[in-house]
Amino acid sequence: MEALDQQFGVTEAGTTVNAEIRAGVTTFLTMAYILLVNPAMLSIAGIPFDDALFATAIAAFVGCTIMGLYANLPFALAPGMGLNAYFTFAVVLGMGISWQVALAAVFVEGILFLLMSMPAVPVIGGWRTIMINSIPTDLKIATGAGIGMFLAIIGLREMGWIRDDGATLVNLGVTESFTYEHGALISMVCLIAIAVMMARNIPGAIIIGIGIASVWGWVVGAYDPYNDYMAGGAGFGSAYADWPSAVFSFVGLPEESLFAATGALGDIAGGAGWGDFLLVMITFLFVDIFDTAGTLYSVGRQAGYVDENDELMNSDEAFVSDAAATIVGALCGTSTTTTYIESAAGVEEGGKTGLVAVTVGVLMLTGLFFSDLFQAVPTFAAACALVIIGALMMRQAADINWADKEMALPAFLTICLMPFTYSIADGIAWGIISYVAIKLGMGKMDELNPVMWTLFALMAMFYLGPGDESTFQYIFGMIF
Repeated sequence: MEALDQQFGVTEAGTTVNAEIRAGVTTFLTMAYILLVNPAMLSIAGIPFDDALFATAIAAFVGCTIMGLYANLPFALAPGMGLNAYFTFAVVLGMGISWQVALAAVFVEGILFLLMSMPAVPVIGGWRTIMINSIPTDLKIATGAGIGMFLAIIGLREMGWIRDDGATLVNLGVTESFTYEHGALISMVCLIAIAVMMARNIPGAIIIGIGIASVWGWVVGAYDPYNDYMAGGAGFGSAYADWPSAVFSFVGLPEESLFAATGALGDIAGGAGWGDFLLVMITFLFVDIFDTAGTLYSVGRQAGYVDENDELMNSDEAFVSDAAATIVGALCGTSTTTTYIESAAGVEEGGKTGLVAVTVGVLMLTGLFFSDLFQAVPTFAAACALVIIGALMMRQAADINWADKEMALPAFLTICLMPFTYSIADGIAWGIISYVAIKLGMGKMDELNPVMWTLFALMAMFYLGPGDESTFQYIFGMIF
């Protein structure tokens, strides 16, 4: 205990080792759902479930440990919600890029992020901190809220509550009467139960809700609408909930995804698909910059680690932590790792030091022993987490200054375009493009800093260009 006290400065921070560990357990319980949801999401992209589970646990352990020991902040990390959806639905399924190349893009952008996070690195060192402090606060807040909306529409789709519609774009997913054997009804009942438990401050409400929905589904062999291909579902798994083959089962090392990223880089270096790879890597870089920065800022702001100058304490060290975890996660087989908004639960419990984060990291390793159990969780049950997290992230929207007419539209576009375009990148991009354009229209160019000018130019190049190509696609086509 004394060694932990000295390592993390527990007494100096005005707390105790037991209190910090308790706060870590609280944070873990609020985000343990990622051990279920992330492998389920990435398996849709083609990464084996067990491989993704291993990568999720290891990336979280590495990120939390570095955050605790290096940054000494009580923030927990794991593969990011929203980023995993972007990886699966936008890059792999939407763009037709293989998951191996997508992992390679995450790996390379993780290295770039690491260099950008270290002030000692010439030219680009410390750029992430400079960038996050240069973006208007309301746009950063809108990014977090928009990601919440993006998660919600994916979650409602997987719960079976919404579906595509040729006339109205989206519609209610179920037209027949609900029964106790229908996954959509089970998921909605458990979603409300999660909300009740959270309102009662019961730790682990999300994981408990997923567990109840899963057991209910297994007992009745519930219909899983998202996986019923014949009824218009995705058809990625069984259309009915099946009991797990075992409770305890060790994952082991990944069979397909371990170092698949470096293997894909080798293929690319041999001349295969440089243009596509660079486009994907830049897209990930673009999305990850704002998702990670926005989430870390939101967590820090909620936890009281943003000062009067609107700057996050120990931001360089925090960025190094998530960059290192992203690199390790990509090598093992998962999408980008980021700081979790659920970290605020541990802070509210009294957590103040990095011991909270290290505790979460160690507990994340327990996920390696429940592979078959996690894999049997029905899609409609795991989707509850997406919707509830989306709802929690939306609370940030209340802090946006909607009375500012120059900010209202950019913030609104940032939020609403993410679910409507099924892309985090599109929402962020057009939020910034519209913000700069409005400032230009108002003749307030002096209020735009060099970072915003640069982002405006890069994002305009991403969407505008000659013919049917963006400027980036045109340039890559000329070179490659």
